[in-house]
Amino acid sequence: MRALVIDDSKSIRSILSKILIEIGFSVEEAANGLEALDIIQKDKVELALVDWNMPDMNGYEFIQEVRKDNTYKDMRLMMVTTETEMNKVVEALEAGANEYVMKPFTKEMIVEKLALMGMNIHNV
Repeated sequence: MRALVIDDSKSIRSILSKILIEIGFSVEEAANGLEALDIIQKDKVELALVDWNMPDMNGYEFIQEVRKDNTYKDMRLMMVTTETEMNKVVEALEAGANEYVMKPFTKEMIVEKLALMGMNIHNV
């Protein structure tokens, strides 16, 4: 399965990519929502882990764009962000995110959320 990690922090992208690779995903990375849209238009992606605060197109805008297009109706979207206010969680879920993880996170937290989303995970 293919996953996309969208975060403007290279270190966060690296950490999330490592977790996803360990549990059986092939991973691509994007530094913002615009880069991410470009990637998903070229290749099928089953899962995207999305940061909220990014330049050019933030994670909330990315989720809104993806959910407008029926082509991506099966893509799972997990918001992974420092935004901890309940209204932000609600906004993201209403926009179409399947799950929400607050930074800092652990591998176990990511794996647990993936399982809740029905993702078939290996090597946990």
